[in-house]
Amino acid sequence: ATFGNTCYCNSVLQALYFCRPFREKILAYRSQPRRKENLLTCLADLFHSIANQKRKVGVIPPKKFITRLRKENELFDNYMQQDAHEFLNYLLNTIADLLQEERKQEKTNGRLANGTLDSQNNNSNATPAPTWVHEIFQGTLTNETRCLTCETISSKDEDFLDLSVDVEQNTSITHCLRGFSNTETLCSEYKYYCEECRSKQEAHKRMRVKKLPMILALHLKRFKYMEQLQRYTKLSYRVVFPLELRLFNTSGDATNPERLYDLVAVVVHCGSGPNRGHYIAIVKSHDFWLLFDDDIVEKIDAQAIEEFYGLTSEISKNSESGYILFYQSRD
Repeated sequence: ATFGNTCYCNSVLQALYFCRPFREKILAYRSQPRRKENLLTCLADLFHSIANQKRKVGVIPPKKFITRLRKENELFDNYMQQDAHEFLNYLLNTIADLLQEERKQEKTNGRLANGTLDSQNNNSNATPAPTWVHEIFQGTLTNETRCLTCETISSKDEDFLDLSVDVEQNTSITHCLRGFSNTETLCSEYKYYCEECRSKQEAHKRMRVKKLPMILALHLKRFKYMEQLQRYTKLSYRVVFPLELRLFNTSGDATNPERLYDLVAVVVHCGSGPNRGHYIAIVKSHDFWLLFDDDIVEKIDAQAIEEFYGLTSEISKNSESGYILFYQSRD
C-alpha cells in the first residue's frame, strides 16, 4: 500500500474478516439504513467490497477506512508503524461506542415519535446494554483477594475484549493463561486493607477467568521495556499456540466449565522491535490456511504455522512470531 505503513491495520482487518461471527454482524449492519460516515460504516463498506468481490483475485486497498481512522485518532495519523494490538483495541472499543450511541439516538427518536417517555431507559447513568461486539469478544475476569487473617474473599469483576498475557521462553498458550491466574502474596508494604479486619493484612490475590468469550483474542506481550537499553525490545520467545485449544473457566461458579476453541486467525509480528518491523496475518478460510502479507496472499500448510511460534535461541533476533491470536469457541 502506498499510503504509509498500514500493515498493522491490514493484518488486524484481515484477521477480523475471518472471524465469522464478527464479519456477519458487520455485513448485516451495512444492510441497515445508511448513517453518516464513521469508522464503522467505513469498515462495513470495506468488508462488503471484499465479500462481493467478483474476481477471484485482486486487491482492495482500505483507503477510505485508513483516511477515516487518521481523521479520528491522531495516534494513527502518521506514516509510522503502529502497534497492531493498540489498533485492535481502539477499533473494537470504537465500534462498540458507535453502536451504543446509535441505540441511544434510536431510543430518543422513538420517544419523540410516540411522545411517551420510556422510564427505564431514561436513566442516563445506566450502563449501556452490551452490543454485538461485547457478545462476540467480551469475557470476564474476576480479581479475588483473600485475607490471610480472616479468610474473607473479596472479588471484583472486570470485562475484557482481548486478553493480554505475559510470555516466557519455550512455553505454550495454555501455560501463559495458567500463569495469568497464579496466586500472588500481598505482604510487607503491599499489604491489603481488609474491610473485615479493618486493617492492613497479608493476603493472596489472583486473577481468574470467570466467563470465556465466543471469540478469544489473545495478545502476547512481546514488547518489553528494558531499563538498561532505555527502549522496548521484542521477546521472540517460542510460545506454542495449538490449532485446537481446550480452556477452562477457572472460577468456581462458571456456567460452562470447559470450552473448545479453534484457531481462526493470527496477527504475526515480523522484526526485532516494536517500531520497526512488519505485520502479516495467517487466517483459516474454509479448510485451509492463508497468509496475508499486505496485498500478497498465499496458501500455506497447517504445518507451517509452527514457524510462527517464535525462536528458542536469541531474545531479540529478527523473528516472525505470533502476536495476537484469535480463537473461536466451537459451541
